[in-house]
Amino acid sequence: MMSLELAWALAGPALLGAGLGTLVGVLPGIGPAATMALLLPASFLLEPQAAIVLLCGVYFGAQYGSSTTAILLKLPGEASGVVTAEEGHRLALKGQAGVALAVAALASFLAGLITAALVAALTPALARLALGLGPADVAALVLLAAVALVCIGQPQRLKALAMLLLGLMLGLVGTDFGGGAPRFTLGLAELRDGIGLVPLIVGLFGLGEVLASHAGLRAGTRIAPIGRIWPRVSELRASLAPALRGTAVGALVGMLPGGKTLLASMMSLALERRVARDRAQYGHGALSGVAGPEAANNASAQAGLVPLIGLGLPGNPAMAVLLGAFMLHGIAPGAVMFERSPELFEAIIWGMVLANLALLVLNLPLIGLWVRLLALPLGWLTPLIVLVGVLGVYAQSRLAFDVALLAGFGLLGYVLRKADYPLAPIVFGVVLGPIFEDNLRRAFMHARGDGLVLLAQPLVLPALGLALLLLLWPLLARWRKMYAIQR
Repeated sequence: MMSLELAWALAGPALLGAGLGTLVGVLPGIGPAATMALLLPASFLLEPQAAIVLLCGVYFGAQYGSSTTAILLKLPGEASGVVTAEEGHRLALKGQAGVALAVAALASFLAGLITAALVAALTPALARLALGLGPADVAALVLLAAVALVCIGQPQRLKALAMLLLGLMLGLVGTDFGGGAPRFTLGLAELRDGIGLVPLIVGLFGLGEVLASHAGLRAGTRIAPIGRIWPRVSELRASLAPALRGTAVGALVGMLPGGKTLLASMMSLALERRVARDRAQYGHGALSGVAGPEAANNASAQAGLVPLIGLGLPGNPAMAVLLGAFMLHGIAPGAVMFERSPELFEAIIWGMVLANLALLVLNLPLIGLWVRLLALPLGWLTPLIVLVGVLGVYAQSRLAFDVALLAGFGLLGYVLRKADYPLAPIVFGVVLGPIFEDNLRRAFMHARGDGLVLLAQPLVLPALGLALLLLLWPLLARWRKMYAIQR
């Protein structure tokens, strides 16, 4: 059981993270990954347990907060809120916005508690399984994860692949693992330890993507009336089964490489439409169309901790930032973490529970506050984000060089985002590249350069086969369509 001292120590970061995350979800154009990136420097002021719980709270809170604008304005703060907006906004137009918001919060809370239990049960088992994997297996899994992140949910795969390769190249900068010689440092001593994760992540997400995508809301935006907040018993009963089904769908999708909260929400809504007795209610405001997708959204976000903590494989941009936080705090996810810092995993699980409790408290009684925030002009956020990013990066390293890197990556992120290039694969490449390189080198050393020995490892061929299938799937689908037309 968690001690009262630890609970008290984690309650503050969980509440702060949940509040910031809700604010981020309510205000479109910022996003949890950018907020987590901006908080990375400040996380050094906290113990590792509190820092990770704070960042998790931000991520979970953003999923909650997104439903507010999705339901009231049909303008979700997160992509996954698009699905909730379909039925939620129609309920709002019928004067049932408060009920829709309450059902969304309660479904997300239920999904969060169930998913926390799943993470607690499955992650240690996955980490123990990882102990039996050789370096060749790990390298193959990292490659599969990278390919899945590029191929699943990315409308322009070639652009995503190019950004992944750019990230891998940036990850090579520094000192060679094997020989100890400087590599691609341009003669700069500041790059001998590699490109700093903090200026890179804060620059790309905290500055570049936010400045490019932040549209803001104008003052005086028409907001649907809230109406009554507390659902009737019959409405709660009707929402329970969709919430449980959404939790199952979201947890499954979240644990897969490249799992997306948007994909989980879409699958949940499709499932609810399929099992509904009265399908005509969809498109006119169905509470099950809010409960299911919101539960799936939150479950998918939190289930992403299973592969992250168990194997060190992030499933989305926010999880990549969280992996960077682990590394910056000297924590290696996987079996090593369970051996050296088992109390950290316990703190994360209880932090998830506390964050979900905090979100329930913040989302039901304070709905009016979040609604009033939507009427404010958001132009003041841009200079504030830049200021926080610069001060945070400089405070973390006290190096003007890192501030220059921040500016460079901020400009790069802005240009790439304007050109419709995804930024997340760059972070994946930088974070996963050194892991892949280290394990591949060790695998060749163990096999003495014999590639056939590497292919004989249990997970290498299945992982490579799945990666190849993901890459070739669009071509296979096109050939199948052409063959069907010819017949």
